[in-house]
Amino acid sequence: MTTTSLTCAAASANSAADGPEFGAEYSDPVAGPHFRAGVILVVRRGDGRVLAFERSDVRGAWQLPQGGIDIDETPEQAAWRELAEETGLGPEAVRGAGSSSRWTVYELPEEHRRPGRIGQAHRWFYFDVVDDLIEPTPDGVEFADWGWMTPEHLIDVVAPFRRAGYEEMLRG
Repeated sequence: MTTTSLTCAAASANSAADGPEFGAEYSDPVAGPHFRAGVILVVRRGDGRVLAFERSDVRGAWQLPQGGIDIDETPEQAAWRELAEETGLGPEAVRGAGSSSRWTVYELPEEHRRPGRIGQAHRWFYFDVVDDLIEPTPDGVEFADWGWMTPEHLIDVVAPFRRAGYEEMLRG
């Protein structure tokens, strides 16, 4: 049996290891198969609902905002950056409410993999809105729609390969 060494890379969303078609402008290649290190953001309202987004490339696929950790940032810095990029929300709209002590990991289905990338490993960050009437302003590229969902409903509609991590982190 052959053993392959796997790494978890703190890399931007488009690593140079992914090739020029995915954004070779980044200089953080990872040698060998790896899991991309990232953050998942749980924005909660007072009634317990969480802010979820429908992917623009896979209609009907809902998820929480998430993104990669850049090579020069901490997971907490990545969480605030991704929150602003993907939701338009910042410290004036939400309060940090903690983070997971563990990482969740999943393998990507073959059709979603980039060269050398096996899957993703995430730290989860929790935010509470300052005002329950707050509305996000998504970037308009990655997501087609948004809504407030119960954690249970989101778990039901998230992609199957993400579901175990969502169950663990949203159900406690």
